[in-house]
Parts: sequence; structure tokens; C-alpha cells
Amino acid sequence: MAKQNINIDNIRHSLAHLLAAAVLQQFPKAKLGIGPVIENGFYYDFLLPRSLTPDDLKRFEATMRQFIKDRLSFSGKKVTVVQAKNQFKGQRFKLDLIKEFSKDKKPLTVYKTGNVFLDLCRGGHVKNTSEINPDAFKLDKIAGAYWRGNEKNPQLQRIYGLAFETKKELDEYSAMMEEAKKRDHKKLGQELDLFTFSELVGSGLPLWTPKGTIIRNLLDDFVWLLRKERGYQKVEIPHITKKDLYEISGHWAKFNNELFKIVTREGHLFAMKPMNCPHHTQIYKRRLWSYRDLPQRYANTTMCYRDEQTGELAGLSRARSFTQDDAHVFCRQDQIIEEMDKIWEIIKKFYTAVGFDDLEIRLSLHDPKQLEKYLGTSKLWKLMEGQLRGLVKKRGVKAVEAVGEAAFYGPKIDFLAKDSLRREWQVATIQLDMNLPERFDLTCVNEGGKPERIVMIHAAIMGSIERFLSIVIEHYAGALPFWLAPVQVKIIPIADRHLDYAQEVAKSLVDFRVEIANESETVGKKIRNAELQKIPYLLVVGDVERDNKTIRARERQGGDLGEMSVEDFIKKVK
Repeated sequence: MAKQNINIDNIRHSLAHLLAAAVLQQFPKAKLGIGPVIENGFYYDFLLPRSLTPDDLKRFEATMRQFIKDRLSFSGKKVTVVQAKNQFKGQRFKLDLIKEFSKDKKPLTVYKTGNVFLDLCRGGHVKNTSEINPDAFKLDKIAGAYWRGNEKNPQLQRIYGLAFETKKELDEYSAMMEEAKKRDHKKLGQELDLFTFSELVGSGLPLWTPKGTIIRNLLDDFVWLLRKERGYQKVEIPHITKKDLYEISGHWAKFNNELFKIVTREGHLFAMKPMNCPHHTQIYKRRLWSYRDLPQRYANTTMCYRDEQTGELAGLSRARSFTQDDAHVFCRQDQIIEEMDKIWEIIKKFYTAVGFDDLEIRLSLHDPKQLEKYLGTSKLWKLMEGQLRGLVKKRGVKAVEAVGEAAFYGPKIDFLAKDSLRREWQVATIQLDMNLPERFDLTCVNEGGKPERIVMIHAAIMGSIERFLSIVIEHYAGALPFWLAPVQVKIIPIADRHLDYAQEVAKSLVDFRVEIANESETVGKKIRNAELQKIPYLLVVGDVERDNKTIRARERQGGDLGEMSVEDFIKKVK
């Protein structure tokens, strides 16, 4: 059994080495990629002579358990670049890594696993495989992955493994993942007719059906209602921009490889916008503002585009086109806390209504050891981060500080939600930015009649609507709350002669989104179809209900509610 004081990352890293050793035993000429630790396990990439099968994974697992039983030790040794090249002769990907690592002019480390495996690695590992519980890991799945994430490089086969300290943890996680498969938004989105993808349109570019569009609009309208109450104004921007805008903002240097680029007939270079903030700075800059005019609050729900690699696309969770419910506040420094506090209230109300009322708070800060990754000076970052800490203190909440998680232009307050499977997701964010106002020379005229540098606050409530909806769909397993359901009530006539009465009932439910089941099926099949669509209420009407001017109601979770008047049903629902 694994000892409870063993570092779980060391266990997972050691298992990645055992996996590579097992693969080499079956495929001696396999080319090795990388094998890092990831959340809940590990993976290793291989270039192999044939495609792997689930049976291969079983064989690899058996070999790995034998290695564990053999009590193999792990030992590391520093080597020179020349020594490393000799040890990994013929391993083209390892040689690529050696070349890359040699630029740092630091010694390389090679780890030996018993006498069965040698790998270029920085550690750490268990001291001996006897510290690994052989029942607490399993090989999970096979996927494709380009070497170094570049689709111009060879595609490797990636083997994922799960690993925990105990079998109980592994079993619990595996059960959760089985439930997650049933809740997969890609599967439910098709079954509930919310969105689709088309090969002709392109991967990573979701298309929204009428039902899916209803949900998007309901959420966006709710966010706008909360913003409107706090003085926001709607703006609109184009979907492309000249290169110059992103050069000034710093996005061109930071995200150049992720931009979709367009060259006009005249040879001008434009980019599809991957974010909206630089455009909004130009709306603010259209005129000279007095300090009395501030804050200026702009809200804009609009689509953005990023050239994500095909292998990284994941339904709505990661797409090439996504919609941001974006807002930016332009204000003075003494207005920062008040404005961010208003945004916090919007986030609190929105997520309580959606069903995530227990949000965790994370302060995403810059890494002072890697200042070159960020815009602005160390002094400026300390000033910005001090403002965020001030807001957290005012709200009286606890916040985890995450060094290195800031945006490149400013620190963030990130809000994290846990879904019904206890998975954690980063959702809303408030970002403070003193860099873009400096770069675009954004000012107001102060009380003394002189220009004063302003600050900019970025606020996304859902962030990407697509990604947020993937979370919501899986959280509710597609059974959305009544207010979000695209069809709230389905009226089911028992026979064709009851269609006229069903339409009469539908006219009485003007405040609800209603459908009538008019397909030529048995009443049982109609009910079953409606249940599969996870519609909150079903109203069955037949001879009795028509004659009594009533309906027989069924609730999605509560079952049969019995016969009642339409008026009583409306009162119950409202």
C-alpha cells in the first residue's frame, strides 16, 4: 500500500516512467515524448509503429504492476549535454529537448528506474516502487497530441493514467468521471438540440439552434439587467482591427500566434479580435472627459476569435469563436474600490440565481520573479494588487493568492464555482488595469484643469458564454432551472381530437415558453420524448380535461401533480 505521507505528484511522476518502460518493453523502437504529472494523474507521449488499443493498455498496466512488485528504485544523476545526447541517441524528441534545455547552460538530470528505464527528467519520484499502491492507478484513455503542441510536428499517441494514494480515491474519481460522461455537454447539447457543429463551417465554431439561442439570450439579458441598474451603457464594436491597435495594447506581441489574420486587397493587415478591451479604449478616447463625467461604464456582448489548435478544441469549453459578456469601467483611482464592489454585487446576484451561490475567491497576482511577462513596472503592480487586497478586505472574505495567474496587463479577482460533481471552474473575473490607460494615453481633466491618468477595470460575469453554458449544462445534467429552460411547458394531447384544446391551453400560458406535442405517437411515447428533453412541466389533455377545462400536470422531478385548472397551474409555477 502507498504510504500516506508520500507526495502524490511523486507517485504520479514515477508511474509515468513505469508506463514508458512498459511501452518500450512491447515496442522497443518507440520514440519517447514527454511524461508530466497532471491533475488526477499523468500522461506520456509516444511515436509508435501502430495505433494502440484498449487491450494494449491492459498489457501496459500489468507490466507496470510487475515493476511495482519488483521494488525498483529511482535514482537521478546530473549529466553534460554531450553525455545526454549519447544516452538518448536515436530518441529524436529527447534530443529536441536536450537542445532546448542546453540553452539554459544548466546541467541536465537523467533518472534511472531500476535497470528497466532511463529518462531525461527533473524529478521528483518515489525512492522505490514499493511506495506506490498498485491498486490505486489505472491507464485511462488514448488520445492524439502533436509534438510540442505544434500541428506541423509529428502526431504522437498520448496515454493518460489516473493515480491516487488509495484505491478508494481512485474508485470515487472513476465513478465521478462515469457520471461526467453522462453529463457531457457535447452529448447533451446535441440531444437537447441546443447547438451543433458543421464540418463545412469548421471545427471549434459552434452553431446555436433556436433553443440554445434562447438560453444564451436569457443569461445575457439577466447580466445586462444587473449592469443597467448600476449605470452601464451598451456599446458595439467591429470584429476586426488594424494591427496597430494590438501593437499599442501589447496583445500583438503576446498573442500573435493565436490571432486570425486578414490581409486586404490593398495589402493592409487586420486581425480578428481575440478580446474587446483595446476597442473599448478607443470609444473612451473619442472625446475629452471631465472628472465629473467619470466613471464611464461600457458593456458589450460580442464574439471573439482565437486560432486554437485542433487538438485543444473541446466542444464549447474551448472553441475558436466564443462570446464574451464584456464590460469596462474607466474611472479615477479613488473610484476603483467602489466600482469593483459594484461588479462583485452583480457577480453575487447572477451566480446565486444560476445555482452557484458558494463562490471561492482567488487573487491572481503577477510573479515578481518573471516581470518580463507583464506590462508595467514592479511599483505599478504593487499598487494595483494593493487595491484588490483592499476590496477583498472590505468584503470581509477569504481569498487564496495565486502568484503568476495575473493577466499580462493587470491582477485579477477570480471567482471559482464548484459544480454538482464538485469540480472547480473559474467563472467570473474582475481585472484592474493601469497599463492600457498608460499605453493609450487615457485621461480625464481633473479639478485643477489638468490631464489626469485614469484606470481601467475589466469585468466579465460569465466570461465566455459558450464555456459557461458547458459548465451549466453539465452541472444540471441538462435539466435546466425553470427560468432557463428553452421549453418550460409541453402540452401533450392524448389524441388528434384534443389538439384544439391543447392550443387553447397554450394561449392561456402566454408568459411561458410552450410547445405542443403534435407528432403521431402514443401518449406514452410523447411523454417519454418530452422527458428526454428534460422539460420542467408536462400538461396532458384528453376528453376529461377538455370537458372540465382543466389539465393534468406532471413535474420533471416531482411526478404526477394531478388534475387542476390552468389558472391554478399558473399560480403554482409562478
